[in-house]
Formats: sequence, C-alpha cells, structure tokens
Amino acid sequence: MERSEENTKKRKLEEEAEGGDNNNGDTATSSESPLKKQQRADTGGAGNGEKDKSASPKTIVEAGKEEADNDSSSGSEVQEEPEEKQKGGDDAKSTTVDNAAKGESGGKGPSSSGNKTDEIAKENKMDVDNQGTNNRSGKKTKESSSNKSKKEDETENPYDKLRWIVVKNDGNPASLIKLVALKSLFSKQLPKMPRAYIARLVFDRRHTAIAILNDDPAVKDTDEEVIGSICYRAFPEMRFAEIAFCAVNAAHQVKGYGTKLMNLLKQEGARTGIEYFITYADNYAIGYFKKQGFTKSISMPKGRYQGLIKDYDGGTMMECYVHPSIDFTSLPAILKTQRKFILDRIRVKAKSTTVYEPLPQDFEPHLEGVSRANEAAARAMAIPGILEAGWTMADLLATTGQGKDVDRAKTALKSELLAIVRKVEEQQYSWPFREPVDTSEVKDYLEVIKEPIDLSTIEKRTRMGDHYKSKQMLYADLMLMVNNCKLYNEPSSTYVQCANSLEKYLGSVFRDVSSR
Repeated sequence: MERSEENTKKRKLEEEAEGGDNNNGDTATSSESPLKKQQRADTGGAGNGEKDKSASPKTIVEAGKEEADNDSSSGSEVQEEPEEKQKGGDDAKSTTVDNAAKGESGGKGPSSSGNKTDEIAKENKMDVDNQGTNNRSGKKTKESSSNKSKKEDETENPYDKLRWIVVKNDGNPASLIKLVALKSLFSKQLPKMPRAYIARLVFDRRHTAIAILNDDPAVKDTDEEVIGSICYRAFPEMRFAEIAFCAVNAAHQVKGYGTKLMNLLKQEGARTGIEYFITYADNYAIGYFKKQGFTKSISMPKGRYQGLIKDYDGGTMMECYVHPSIDFTSLPAILKTQRKFILDRIRVKAKSTTVYEPLPQDFEPHLEGVSRANEAAARAMAIPGILEAGWTMADLLATTGQGKDVDRAKTALKSELLAIVRKVEEQQYSWPFREPVDTSEVKDYLEVIKEPIDLSTIEKRTRMGDHYKSKQMLYADLMLMVNNCKLYNEPSSTYVQCANSLEKYLGSVFRDVSSR
C-alpha cells in the first residue's frame, strides 16, 4: 500500500512539472521537478549543489515527510533495544538520543548511530554489572568479617577483658584508696567479721589483695569500683599462702566473678612460687571453695603451716594445690578442647551409628545348657549388636529381677554397717582409734603390730561396698583394732582403758554376732 501511494504522488508531481513546462516555457534545468532534484541530491547528481528555489512549499514538506519516515523507522531500532541494554539507566538513554540527533544533523546514517549507541549501552551495562558485583562482594566481605569476629569472640580469652589489680599497703596514695574500697567491700559482705579486724589485715603490709575492678569511669576511685577481692598472706619460704577474706559485691554475684577471681589468684600464686592455698571456710563458703578445687583433706605437711596461720572457731580448714604448669586463666578453653577431643574419640570408637536389621518373626535363640535363672539374659545376648556393644552376661543379670534383689541386699548391708561405724566414732572413748597411728612419732609400732587398722580405714572399706560381705567381717576388724591397742600399750594406760570401754560397746552392738 505504501509503494502504491508513493507511485501516485510521483505521477502527480511529474504531471505538474510537465504542465509547468508548457505554461511557463522554462528550461529543463529550471523546470526540473522537486522530486527529481531531491533524488539527484541524494545520489550526488546535482553538480553545483545549489538549492532549487522554484520548488513549491508543498513539495518540500512532502519530501521532508519521507525523510522523517526513514529517520523514524531507523530510530525505532534504537528504542526497541533489548532490556539488557536498557539497564544502563538514564545516562545510557540520554546518550542514545544525542547520538541519534548527531546522525540527523551530521550526515551519519542511522545504522552508524545505532551501532555506537549499542556500544555505549553495553559499556554502561558492564559498569552496572561491575557495580553490582562489587556490592555483592562487599556484602560477602561484611559477612566474612562478621564470621571472623565471631570466631575471634569464641577464641578470645574472657580474662583479657577483665580489669584487675594486685595491691598492698606500699604507702602509695593510689594503693591506699583501693585498700579503703576493699575494706568497705569485706565489711559489707562479711557482716559477722569485726570491722577493726578487717581493717587491720587489709592494711597489714604483709597481706596482699587481688581485686577485679569495674570499667565504668563514673565509679572510679569509689567503693562501687570493686567487683570482688581476695585478701591473702603469702609465706614464700614455706611456698604457701593463707586466704583471709574473699568476697564479691552483691550487685555482681552469680555472674562468674568468684571463679574468675580465684583463677586470677591461682595464676598470681603460681607466678610467685606459691604451691598451696589454705583457708578456714565457714559453712556458707565450703561449697564455693569446693567448686574452686579446695578440699578438706590436708595434704600439706603440718610442719609447713602449723603456728603460722590463724585458727578460727567454727571454720573448716581447706586447701588447694596450685599446679605450676597450668594456666588457670585459660581453663575454659582447655576444658572445651579436652571435651571436644573426648567426644571425637567416642565418635571414632563408638558403634552407636551401626544399624542392625530387625529380628525375624521366627527368631529363636539357642538356649541349650542355659539355666532358667539365666534364660532372660541369654535371650538378650543372642540379639545382634548386644555383644558388640560390650554387654556381658553379668551386666545383663544385674539388670534382671534377680540382680536387682542382690543390689538391694548389698545396699541395705552397706547402710547398716556405715551406721554402726558412725555410732562407734561418736563414742567419747573412740578418739584414740579415729586416725591411723603416726609411725613417724611411734617408730616401733609396725614392728609390734603386723596388721594396723583404725576407724577411718574401716569407714573407707565400708563405703567401698564390696569389702565387708557381712556384719561379722566388720566386727572382726573392730576387734582387731581393740586388740592391737591392748597389745602395744601398757594395761594401765589411757589407751587400754578406752579399748576396754570400746570392747564392751561393741559387744552390745554386735550381740548376735559376738555370741556365735
């Protein structure tokens, strides 16, 4: 349709041109139609390149319309670019419009402007993609940095964040200010302790204190600055130290500061050559000291501390051995590593992941030669995986009814024997028999007594649960203890008198046994 319309227009223009030649009588050059002039200009046919002034306005408009149609058709290719090329943004669009305008005014064809526009759009797209890649890589960098910070937090030692000091009365005003705060802390947290006594020990030049301080600058050099403290006196020549006071501010209790404080003290003690810490704990502090590794059984020789430490009424003496090669401030990390190692070893050796096929419906274990009492245990042992898991017949028998009855009988006998031993220990005349004879003081004791025994040894044997099979065996050990005393000591001695009284008491307790 478009071609037929163009042909019709051409014919009309030629007819008008021919009519103009007949009427005006102009030369062929001057009477050339605007269409032919336009065609000749497009093909370079106009030799002088001058514009034809005789062309009518209507013809010029129509010719311009054709050029506009051609331009618009070529411009649509740029506008209908794929969406990927349009991602360059507003800058890419404005560049495309400018290039199209240059193509119209500068004589460059639409195809050249379109190619350049494609290149610019591709460059802009690459810039956008690179920017997006940078953003994504930046996000990954942030994520990796956050993961790194988490790992650092996990491996970071919590003691590195603590602010703590070791202070003593060295005459320095700053030290005295801290000691005043420590005195206030001990006075508040230990109300039963006389304040004058606390002040005397805290400011004693032979005593040292270790304290955890608050980081808040608002409480600096005040009583609230101290979170917790331990005051102790070291005896370097004997390689031990006595803990006098230990307290944590009430506002900071149950936050782990007590454990951190004790670990810092042990670390400081190991650094200064302290081998033992010893203290008298009241009934409320025994649990705390047990958690920190203290024990009631004193292993340090008496000669090292006797006459040096202060004795307290109503207190329990406890000690803690300080191993010189342990870093007490790294205990959480050490325990975590040990736990991980043990669990890894268990996973390697354990067979808990092994899955066995279900037992068939017609499963019948071989029970030939098995007694009725052991039949249930034998059936269990025949199940695949029981033997591989480490079970034995003895273990299975202990879980059956018969085994439970045996355990109940053992438990009942153990409880009965322990009650008897405690009653013997409570008697006034049992004091010579409560602890073993000190052979360092009584040199010839082992030469006379071949089987030494005492109440503490008997109690340990009773608690084991397997040593005494009956009351008669316990009675035999108690009588051996009495006879040893009579054999070594003079008949008129106090020890023999106590032995005679104890023998009468045992006769009343073990009446049914002694009569046999």
